[in-house]
Amino acid sequence: MKKNSRKDSKGRVLQKGEYQRKCDGIYVYKYKDFNENWQAVYAGDLVELRLKERQLLKDQLDGLDVYAAGNATLNFTFERYMSTKYNLRETTKANYTYMYNQFVRDDFGKRKIADIKYSDVKFFYYHLLNDRNLQINTLDTIHTVLHPTFSMAVRDDIIRKNPSDGVMAEIKKSGWKNKGVRHALTVEQQKAFMNYTALSPEYHHWLPLFTVLLGTGCRVGEVVGLRWQDVDFKNRSISVNHSISYYTRANGKTAFGVSLPKTEAGIRIIPMMDAVYDILKEEYKRQQLEGFCTYELEGMSGFIFSNRYGTVHNTHCINSAINRISENYNAKEILDAKKEHREPVIIPHFSCHHLRHTFCSRLCENETNVKVIQEVMGHANIETTLDIYAEVNYAKKKEALENLSQKIDIF
Repeated sequence: MKKNSRKDSKGRVLQKGEYQRKCDGIYVYKYKDFNENWQAVYAGDLVELRLKERQLLKDQLDGLDVYAAGNATLNFTFERYMSTKYNLRETTKANYTYMYNQFVRDDFGKRKIADIKYSDVKFFYYHLLNDRNLQINTLDTIHTVLHPTFSMAVRDDIIRKNPSDGVMAEIKKSGWKNKGVRHALTVEQQKAFMNYTALSPEYHHWLPLFTVLLGTGCRVGEVVGLRWQDVDFKNRSISVNHSISYYTRANGKTAFGVSLPKTEAGIRIIPMMDAVYDILKEEYKRQQLEGFCTYELEGMSGFIFSNRYGTVHNTHCINSAINRISENYNAKEILDAKKEHREPVIIPHFSCHHLRHTFCSRLCENETNVKVIQEVMGHANIETTLDIYAEVNYAKKKEALENLSQKIDIF
């Protein structure tokens, strides 16, 4: 036989967790909080209690009870912060989420936000640099996500101070600013890679793309997104005004997307070197005969570079091509050098972004006006330009003194 439901003094059925005290008639609702501790809310009548229960349920779904009590983890706070970024570009949001999931979520992210101190953040950042071999620029991206997350908790009165304030400045001041810079190819390595690509029947079709990457210093997304309307043959210039990236959308599917530059520095006009002008002229004539790319993306069309499927390239495929070319070249070069009794010119492992850094290094070697370098490269911060300029010129000074030491004896 089914047990009778509990009722209050007026005969109304009480739900799970509800009861009425006999001593004073007060209604009580008991529940477990985030930490599995019993809590209770009180009311003078059942209607008021049910209203409080509904609000409590909403707060629990929103996480307010956990958050307000200071029991929320960094992971929870990050999710809350990201949910407020309605105007964030989808590509940027996907990048932030990827960086957080990759480096924070499974370790540091599980800590309670109220327990995290300045030294904790500092130790965590050094762990990423030393133990996980992150570059300082990658750490900057992670900091760009964590700092505003902590700031939101400060504004919500969950924590008193932002524990990440000043951490990056201190790390850079301690000598990490120039560590992890992507080193450029030497002139010899650069020429070996480009010559092999130019003479290879299998890889020759990559030559225009690599020439533009190496001859403009543009980011790979900017080159992938170049359209014929961005090229001014008459004035020998290229307009850089957008980029294309391949990223994971909110629905979990990967797709191309158009991104506008985050800063005004990203929008720029780059004069074409002769090699870039000539290769693009040849490519335009070829496409006039064989057909132009018809792929459309978010209202944009007329893309210069396309793959065998008729769509734009993604970075992974370009890097894979670079690896194949380098490996094939190195294998041939080792055999040729052995036959010719000389040291081989080995191409190191590198990505398409190294071509941007290589261009910047060549530019720094031949240009003393740092502002010109900054504008061509599209650096928002002059410090980025100065870092590369200082590194390149130190190498040139070292080379000059080594040459001098062979010609002059001090003793």
